Amino acid sequence: MSLPLLLLGTVACTPETDRPAATGADTSTSRPSPFEECTSLVAEPGAVDTGTPQGDRLPELTLTCFTGGTPVALRDIPGPAVINIWASWCPPCRKELPAFQRLSEQTEGRLRVVGVNTQDSRSAAQSVGEDFGVRFPMLFDQGKAFQRALERTAFPMTVFVGADGGVRHIDTSGALDDAGLADLVRQHLDIVVPA
Repeated sequence: MSLPLLLLGTVACTPETDRPAATGADTSTSRPSPFEECTSLVAEPGAVDTGTPQGDRLPELTLTCFTGGTPVALRDIPGPAVINIWASWCPPCRKELPAFQRLSEQTEGRLRVVGVNTQDSRSAAQSVGEDFGVRFPMLFDQGKAFQRALERTAFPMTVFVGADGGVRHIDTSGALDDAGLADLVRQHLDIVVPA
């Protein structure tokens, strides 16, 4: 009886059970952000294919960049892209973040890796980024608007977006490792990740 409960706890997080009692809406921090600026997420005019995408498009939603600067419209993120939605209080989210950082490094110039931190305080998210060496661009969505727009609540959640801006796959299977992430990128975005 304890094995199914243990497996359930390692696959996904739910805010009601895993979130600390109060995280607050801390909007300032005295430490520099470990995350990259979001300038690479703002498409040049005409860079995003506005034709008919394969799959649904990302929602019409604008989120703030963790480091400040110009807010980012999700639909304007040039594809192909892998967007990971996570929270600091979610153990599987924390477990998979290093794999996303390695993916970002291994596919630089061919694939954008973007994080969306949600239902969290800025200081908690920053601490996780520092602890795990996460540097890819990070968006901040305390109100979980992205999850609501996708009509999904699971953590962690990863959205695979094609070069045409179409959502190819949404993964909620739990913490992804390097091999699982590389397989999903190859399968849904036709990009081979070096070993």
